[in-house]
Amino acid sequence: MNLDRQYLRHKIIIIKNRRINHTSRRLSSTKNTLLNTASDRVAVPTPNGTKEPSANSAPRAFQRCRPEYRNMTHDISQCSSTVDLNEAFLVLHKVTVQKSNMEPSEVINFLSKLGQIPQEQIVVVRGDKRFNMLLRYSVEILPNFTTPQLLDALRAFVNLALPHSHSILGLYETEFCQRACEMDLHELLLAADLWRCLGRAVPKYLERLFDNVSRNFNQMGVPELVQLLYIIGEGRRCPDTLVQPVESLLMRHLNQLKPEELGAICLGLFKSQHSLSERATRRLVDRALSVVEDMSDFGIVNVMKLMRFSYLDHLPWLEAMGSEVPRRAPKMEVQGLMHVILAFSALHYRDDRVLLAVAERLPDVVSRCRSKDAAKMLWAFGTLGVLPNQCPNLYPCLTAILRERQAEFQRYPEHLLTALLGLAFAGLFPEDLLSLALSTEFVNRASNSQELELRKDLFTLDGTVGLELPESTIPRLSLAIREEVTKQLWDFAQSDICQKPEVLEAEDVLRKLLGGEMFVRKHMILPHLRSIDLEVHLDQNDQPIPVSSGPGQQNLASQNLDARLSGVTITDDLLAQLTNTRKTPVQQSNKFLQKPEVHTVEPVRERESIFNVGIDLTDDLLMALTKSRKRSPRLSDSKPSIQRLAVQVTHRNHYCYRTEQLLGLHALKRRQLALAGYRVVELPHWEWFPLLRRSYAEKLAYLHCKIFSCSDSKK
Repeated sequence: MNLDRQYLRHKIIIIKNRRINHTSRRLSSTKNTLLNTASDRVAVPTPNGTKEPSANSAPRAFQRCRPEYRNMTHDISQCSSTVDLNEAFLVLHKVTVQKSNMEPSEVINFLSKLGQIPQEQIVVVRGDKRFNMLLRYSVEILPNFTTPQLLDALRAFVNLALPHSHSILGLYETEFCQRACEMDLHELLLAADLWRCLGRAVPKYLERLFDNVSRNFNQMGVPELVQLLYIIGEGRRCPDTLVQPVESLLMRHLNQLKPEELGAICLGLFKSQHSLSERATRRLVDRALSVVEDMSDFGIVNVMKLMRFSYLDHLPWLEAMGSEVPRRAPKMEVQGLMHVILAFSALHYRDDRVLLAVAERLPDVVSRCRSKDAAKMLWAFGTLGVLPNQCPNLYPCLTAILRERQAEFQRYPEHLLTALLGLAFAGLFPEDLLSLALSTEFVNRASNSQELELRKDLFTLDGTVGLELPESTIPRLSLAIREEVTKQLWDFAQSDICQKPEVLEAEDVLRKLLGGEMFVRKHMILPHLRSIDLEVHLDQNDQPIPVSSGPGQQNLASQNLDARLSGVTITDDLLAQLTNTRKTPVQQSNKFLQKPEVHTVEPVRERESIFNVGIDLTDDLLMALTKSRKRSPRLSDSKPSIQRLAVQVTHRNHYCYRTEQLLGLHALKRRQLALAGYRVVELPHWEWFPLLRRSYAEKLAYLHCKIFSCSDSKK
């Protein structure tokens, strides 16, 4: 057949198959979820021969650190285009002539030559019937291939950008699995790397690889270890039997690792969702810190990912980021910025220099944001308490991306909910997006998600709309959903939060202080905010009244208390002698844009002791502490008929790291309790936890001050 006529025929095939190729590309990008998760998009050759531009080299950059990697990796960038289309047709013509009489060496030679054609002409070859014939003949003699020939065939498939779902690859995978026990370590790692380049998940082959590595761990050097961790990360799994040997070998070679190798190791551990011991992780980050100035942005982001996954509060690294991120941010891409700020929020660590640098860079790159990136950054900034007036352009530009990317919420409803929660933390409530999130169609889609439990997020947004936007026309969740989620949350709270020693002790002491169980109710005042409070009611004379009881019971309880009051009056002077509680001034965290040199909010000093008792606690005095102070019968016009107090036992994880600044969700709860008519009485962890080791009388005195001093301050 004339070659020009044949070329024309193949151009017609291309035109006919454009629609098919477009669909195939779309399905490939959506189905390959095992190796392309939401958290890290890795470059995979697409069916048309191109590669995703976002990360086509960075994840594999470490492979250029040492020449030894050439024996166990495939360098896509080194593929040469030395064969033109006419030569490719000649090769395919030989296939039709020789047919099944081809030797393994001839098949491999044909495949290798076809793999050297220019990228833009690959689709022509792959669409040719004779190419499929060549693949079929290769399978017929597959057992006759040597291992190097098998690897050459796989390399040719990579160069030809064979779709990862191609049926021929399953047969090759089976052959590799059968031969794994005969292959050496470098061949095993090279095959795994080639499967990765094809974007095909090969869990059975990886099992053979890991078994072989476990039996021959003494062959592992530095490059073999790093490549193994890369493969482990891309495969999203690591056998438990390998974790300890990998950690030991990693610690042994730690000081030999180069900056990009450190980044690759952190990424592999993060993707595999396997943690090293805290000591080993800390040493790994120590090593990364020693070469941080030589690490790429990609490497630094990978260290942050591992710290986020491991919840590692490595302060020297975090402090170093206070100078590294501002220096690098002007050239960083949006996904790197997202992972940096997300790690800081996950670790509850607020550094204004980092926040400002990321916020200033965002307007330049925001057009390249996915809905996922915008959502996670909104969550992170909101969690760390960045207010709209501190960065005027931050929230508007990210919210605009949400509106532009609304179509993505059809597939990823969790991104919209994450974004709206972050905005709510910052006191922002875009009604159009809230209406979308709480619409019947969206609620049904989110509720039917098989992978994620999204109804709790919907419930939080629904309750927020009810309190923050009471006059709006935004749709609301059905009563059935609200009741079901409330039950789920309360069941969990009863088995977990309600049983914590610090909560039980506060409840017990409050009951003693106020006169009985009827005066303290432990429950979720605002169920949509997922935590409990100890609710207390006082009348206008600061007398405790039963929670959720009628007027007759309240009067009876008040009479009982009056009858039991002793002759000791609790005055402010007396309490000053009893308690010498040193208050730490609330740290000022609103200097976000004023002093770039500020690293973090000053740490809260740990207190060894809360009380210095100046006088003896006599029986009369102790009895008096358990009663409310007598008040003038004149009612205060400035107080409501019932004062509703929400007593909160707070924890360290309610605040930014080593500060007294509440994280986003807990600040949102404080604001909404006030909107619901409650006054918050906080028992902060730096005061209440040390008191748990002190005497009962001291706890009574402390809570007396908290409940009644708070009331006095409102007069």
